[in-house]
Amino acid sequence: MNVLFISLGCDKNLVDSENMLGLLTKAGYALVDDETQADVIVINTCCFINDAKEESIQTILEMAEYRREGRCGALIVTGCLAQRYQQEILEEIEEVDAVLGTTSFQRLTETIRQVLEGECPGVQTDSLTLLPRVEAGRILTTGGHYAHLKIAEGCDKHCTYCIIPKIRGGYRSVPMDQLIREAQELAQGGVKELILVAQETTVYGVDLYGKKMLPKLLQELCQIKGLRWIRLQYCYPEEITEELIGTIQREPKLCHYLDMPIQHASDRILKRMGRKTTRAQIEEKIALLRREIPDICLRTTLISGFPGETEEEHQELLDFVDAQEFDRLGVFAYSPEEDTPAADMPEQVPEETKERRRQEIMELQQEISFARADELVGTELLVMVEGQVAGENAYVTRTYRDAPDVDGYLFLNTDQVLVSGDFARVRVTGALEYDLIGELSDEYESAE
Repeated sequence: MNVLFISLGCDKNLVDSENMLGLLTKAGYALVDDETQADVIVINTCCFINDAKEESIQTILEMAEYRREGRCGALIVTGCLAQRYQQEILEEIEEVDAVLGTTSFQRLTETIRQVLEGECPGVQTDSLTLLPRVEAGRILTTGGHYAHLKIAEGCDKHCTYCIIPKIRGGYRSVPMDQLIREAQELAQGGVKELILVAQETTVYGVDLYGKKMLPKLLQELCQIKGLRWIRLQYCYPEEITEELIGTIQREPKLCHYLDMPIQHASDRILKRMGRKTTRAQIEEKIALLRREIPDICLRTTLISGFPGETEEEHQELLDFVDAQEFDRLGVFAYSPEEDTPAADMPEQVPEETKERRRQEIMELQQEISFARADELVGTELLVMVEGQVAGENAYVTRTYRDAPDVDGYLFLNTDQVLVSGDFARVRVTGALEYDLIGELSDEYESAE
């Protein structure tokens, strides 16, 4: 029996999708990428911001057509949108047969069986205090040479703009021994780069062990044979400790790369957002990171047009971005989410103003990114090969400075045959706004 699986949203959601794909294949289902050939369609949804919510709803509506008219015998909706709007989905889109919450994906194959046998399982949810049970090997969708390792579920921060605690629950760390086993299995399967993700990685272990255990986890992961790079995402600035910085310094497998979402630079707006840092504290942490790890690549995310943001505060954010010169930076226009404090705040900023401010920040960052990239011309970097450019003697690669799907690439020109997942040393010969151009240096090492 054929299953079409559609995964939407972030890399944390992707890990859930890969676990569900493992459950499906273990149960004997065949995975297809053509909805017209699907006996079952599963959609893992997102609703973090309004655009993601609209994409999820549109995808459900499109797949409902195949449930109504085609060979498809079951349409199952999982993930964040399913958790948040359980009854609404079932009541308003009659083609949806069942809804699974964010901690309930282990029920997927049983739910499909029930639907195909004529039962109506409806909403399937478990407590948000639990961790989803993972009972089958993941099916990687990333090409096999890199994978995400989700080290925790949920969040305790309660930023005023964010719905995640209500749809994912409070912070729950995955036990360290379980993570090490999963990482070992991934490495044995050919994974060379491990990307640690959670709503926040820096407080890993506090709930289980009574203290921050991310440095210890990283040290254990670095001992796993086969892994070459380990990358950290979602590190809140106030939780980055000197111990963590020292671990990054000492362990050669840890990429000198840190994703550190800060959201704004105005103290007043940061307070309204429910953030735990001031501008001065953020600047101090950035200076510490760059002093202790001079070649570190810093990525951050910002929100433009938060309720009450004035033009002066927007300019303050622009000045901050100009002064700090982040290597990587993304900006979201503020999206009001139901059931969050920020959605009910006065002084909501008009959509066109939010978007203008977002564009102004991104235009400034484009100049900064080009200047930072141009500084690398003439240097040598180790890269991971992602694949060949169709019809050309060129390859798409990534440096330690580039997380997959969110950052840029290094385009490598060579007549030599390279293999995805291999590592090569490259001389940088040119820079674009977000990407680099390079040529193969004398050293080429196979990933085997």
